[in-house]
Amino acid sequence: MSLPQKVPVATLGVPRIGRRRELKFALESYWSGKSSAAALLETAKRLRAANWEEQRARGITKIPSNDFSLYDHVLDTIVLVGAIPARYGWQGGEVPLDTYFAMARGSEGDGASGCGRPGHDHEKGHGVPALEMTKWFDTNYHYMVPQFSSDQAFALSSSKPVDEFLEAKALGIHTRPVILGPVTLLRRGKSQEEGFDPLALLPRLLPVYEELLRRLRLAGADWVQIDEPALVLDLIPNEREAFRFAYERLAKAAPDLKIMLATYFGALGDNLDTALSLPVAGLHVDLVRAPEQLEAVGRLARRDLVLSLGLIDGRNVWRADLCAILDRIKPVVAGWPLDRIEVAPSSSLLHVPIDLDLETALDADVKSWLAFAAQKQGELVTLSRALAEGRSAVLAALKAASQAAAARAASPKVHDPLVEGRIAGIGAAMRTRASDFAARSRVQRDKLGLPAFPTTTIGSFPQTAEVRKARAAHAKGELSHLDYEAFLRRETEAAIRWQEEIGLDVLVHGEFERNDMVQYFGEQLSGFAFTKHAWVQSYGSRYVRPPIIYGDVSRPRPMTVAWWQYAQSLTPRPVKGMLTGPVTILNWSFVRDDQPRERTCRQIALAIRDEVVDLETAGATMIQIDEAALREGLPLRRSEWKAYLGWAVECFRLTASGVADATQIHTHMCYSEFNDIIDAIAAMDADVISIETSRSQMELLDAFRSYKYPNEIGPGVYDIHSPRVPAVEEMTALMTLARKRLADGQLWVNPDCGLKTRKWEEVRPALVNMVAAARQLRAAA
Repeated sequence: MSLPQKVPVATLGVPRIGRRRELKFALESYWSGKSSAAALLETAKRLRAANWEEQRARGITKIPSNDFSLYDHVLDTIVLVGAIPARYGWQGGEVPLDTYFAMARGSEGDGASGCGRPGHDHEKGHGVPALEMTKWFDTNYHYMVPQFSSDQAFALSSSKPVDEFLEAKALGIHTRPVILGPVTLLRRGKSQEEGFDPLALLPRLLPVYEELLRRLRLAGADWVQIDEPALVLDLIPNEREAFRFAYERLAKAAPDLKIMLATYFGALGDNLDTALSLPVAGLHVDLVRAPEQLEAVGRLARRDLVLSLGLIDGRNVWRADLCAILDRIKPVVAGWPLDRIEVAPSSSLLHVPIDLDLETALDADVKSWLAFAAQKQGELVTLSRALAEGRSAVLAALKAASQAAAARAASPKVHDPLVEGRIAGIGAAMRTRASDFAARSRVQRDKLGLPAFPTTTIGSFPQTAEVRKARAAHAKGELSHLDYEAFLRRETEAAIRWQEEIGLDVLVHGEFERNDMVQYFGEQLSGFAFTKHAWVQSYGSRYVRPPIIYGDVSRPRPMTVAWWQYAQSLTPRPVKGMLTGPVTILNWSFVRDDQPRERTCRQIALAIRDEVVDLETAGATMIQIDEAALREGLPLRRSEWKAYLGWAVECFRLTASGVADATQIHTHMCYSEFNDIIDAIAAMDADVISIETSRSQMELLDAFRSYKYPNEIGPGVYDIHSPRVPAVEEMTALMTLARKRLADGQLWVNPDCGLKTRKWEEVRPALVNMVAAARQLRAAA
């Protein structure tokens, strides 16, 4: 009797950070000088081994290697191909670890040749800045942006993909190496040379990839996964031709090495013909974001192509209805040889938490509706067995998944008729301020009496070890509520006094009571669940635990008013009320998938609107509603932008339009390019917007200049993602660039973002320099 044919199971990539955040602690220990490079690399090796062993134990048959990174897989690829900007002082050969981290975090060494350990040697000079960082497609993961020049040279400068393949091989695990594709690498990069398209560098770059593929084949690899998510974007003809040119070359480089071309984050759409024409052995398609593409792929793909079906959501935490998935794919799978089908998540599992079993305090019903990376691997194995052996072989697992889906759909924990009634009652007047900006600004100017180039910060101050220790002690019951509140009051008062001392014009209370800018609000709203160990990587050693929105959202009581009142009572200077906006709360959460995202966003908007009105009633004259994540929620296809921006802007306006003209509404945005959404930003009608511009040398302001944006803007002059302390002259130079683009009366002076992740010894001198820079600007104006 022959054994049933097996359907391979792939993960495309798994979380890197460790079940207990081991990578974070190893990185930060190394950066602080408390441990050696050898200790860091040993921790990384243990984490890789654990990931491989766990996947093998769960039944994964296409186990990835080279999906691990110390900081960022795009940065790894920059190093791999030798695309290291000259300012880091690299002269060829192996790239030192501290040069790698200088590109990620900046360096406090002595200029380009220094690139000393990031975070050290403040007294030695201002070092070199990090590469620009922005969001990876429409995810919450940050990547380091490659910087290319027209004279760019490439060279294979790292053996990491080969080394990690051999590392797994030594453990008896045969892996499929993962590398970022050459077209996506170039397309996600930038050049500071006007008019230069980095894609022109493709002929120079491909020999590096060809050599890498040959080395992987010599090491024993039989498959390689090449990630080209750029194939789900809007492409022009020369970009499609770039894919054909690249893969015709790569397919010949190592003919015995099969290529699995991985696309994800959306539909191939009008790029499907291009993808199917490439001489690759396999194609991965995202059938969660774009289930509709399965029929066309199955109909048009050549019969010898291995189809990797992205069936389980790699970016959200909901348990899958496995029977529904099997029903959906049945027509295509029935006509395709099983030995040329793989089941996989929609994308790498990097974007979800590691293991639901670590969560022991979640509501039992909510927990039964969830699946993290470990559970998703189990779902994939179940689907594989159902396809190969028949549903009867996994009947219990299929039945349990269906029962969980039905219980969730009917649960009263999910549905609130009162919230549904408020949504139905939203009218046009609730989305519009009483007067236009010109009228509001005159009232605000008279009331606030601020100087030219007013200074402020974005909201948070350093969450020191003492703050974290007190929060942990309070959570464990070791510090009473009264003692914890007294501690927070002392921290808040100290922050207010220090801001007054250095001369900031508009103050913040520091947010010491807040664990996270989304979690803090979600914990006080209905419809949210929170975890203890469900960390996901945002960038480097920065990990977050996104809230899980499982039901209708409402605000039972005020959330921030008491802390704002206390802070404002300490000073005659204005203190901003600090809120996170509805679109950001939505985009930085794991969102329920049983209703449209815009409906959930409107629910959050109504809750934040209630808080804005309460802050104004309490006396707040400035209220900041952060929409750090508005742009990153943009669909990848431009044809879908209008719909998204329509409801996103509506939700912001819904939060901000319940106040009087004299109340100044601020907002903040992160990592954004604004040229293509400037209409939407203007439609938000915030009185003041602060944006991250320090790494881009104020080039982001060009969009506001071209648009003749009338409202006020705070362009960031202090890169808070680096430990560097920028000099007064550096900040003044940045503001000089800003003044060339905007009127003086529009400009504020502020850091790029909140200061929660920085240390006071960095923040204090940086903000002192920032205030000094503003004073120089006033003197020169």
